[in-house]
Amino acid sequence: MFRSAPVPSATLLVVTMGDPAGIGGDVTLAAWTRRRESDLPPFFLIDDPDRLTTLAHQLGLKVPITTITAPVEAANAFASSLPVLPLQLSVTSTPGQLDKRNAPCVIDALTRAVDLAKADKVAGIVTNPIHKKTLYASGFEHPGHTEFLAAATDSTPVMMLSCPGLKIVPVTIHVPLHEVASLLTHDLIVSRGKILAAALQSDFGISSPRIAVAALNPHAGEGGALGKEETDIIAPAVATLCKLGIKATGPAPADTLFHSEARARYDAVLAMYHDQALIPLKTIDFDNGVNTTLGLPIVRTSPDHGTACDIAGTGKANPASFIAALRQAAAIAAQRSSLS
Repeated sequence: MFRSAPVPSATLLVVTMGDPAGIGGDVTLAAWTRRRESDLPPFFLIDDPDRLTTLAHQLGLKVPITTITAPVEAANAFASSLPVLPLQLSVTSTPGQLDKRNAPCVIDALTRAVDLAKADKVAGIVTNPIHKKTLYASGFEHPGHTEFLAAATDSTPVMMLSCPGLKIVPVTIHVPLHEVASLLTHDLIVSRGKILAAALQSDFGISSPRIAVAALNPHAGEGGALGKEETDIIAPAVATLCKLGIKATGPAPADTLFHSEARARYDAVLAMYHDQALIPLKTIDFDNGVNTTLGLPIVRTSPDHGTACDIAGTGKANPASFIAALRQAAAIAAQRSSLS
């Protein structure tokens, strides 16, 4: 049975709407129906209650919606209904059909969630997927959630992807592949490595984390024959991390870095670019990946998938990644609380 006593903000999570045309609502509703079997932390959603009621009916899910006026009301409601801090969409949303007129509401939900976390009204944020191009049309100036959170908290965050058995940070993220080599610098790799090491300690309880650093080029550049980034940039950055007391190794050829025996030798990986990080993660565990923003003063996770508008409202969306994101946010919040 779920407890009926008030739940303190130290355990309460806020979930953002994401793009209403995507599967954010689908997975949130589905997760709530599995709250007992998945032992989920209490959460509430910033969203349009009418949209959610309609969507739940369309999906055939029995999810009572309770409108709340403040986070403190969410805990008691969570056992028997999905608590929703309301906002009103500009236009009625249809699953799968993007509409830029609702973009301001998507941004508002995210802004309100960050404000609640900064005010310690919630333990952390789980963000549902946004459709970046739609937001850009409404003046959203950030490449994604991570950059928005950096500006909102005046911090230098790092995106980490994880699943059971792998934690990985891409040094460069949403940039064309042909630009990666020119963007890699000694200082950037060191900065990412320092934030990763600190977060492994503070957020995951790993007292002396081991970080493997991936090479950029095939065969780690073969001594410069296949590229000089390893000798000129990556290896010196690894040496600097080691001088700072961080157990870093590399650069290691990426094609031998992710089999089970290799993964037993490190706690996390620094990858050089987006797909070098995402391909092994989604191959190892496609359904349970989580995106965690490291280096923030607040806790933020998200499911490791996009809006998936093509299956929105069909009942085909798998809530496993969203459930994993909820559980990871709660675990990080608890770990931070234990250190304070």
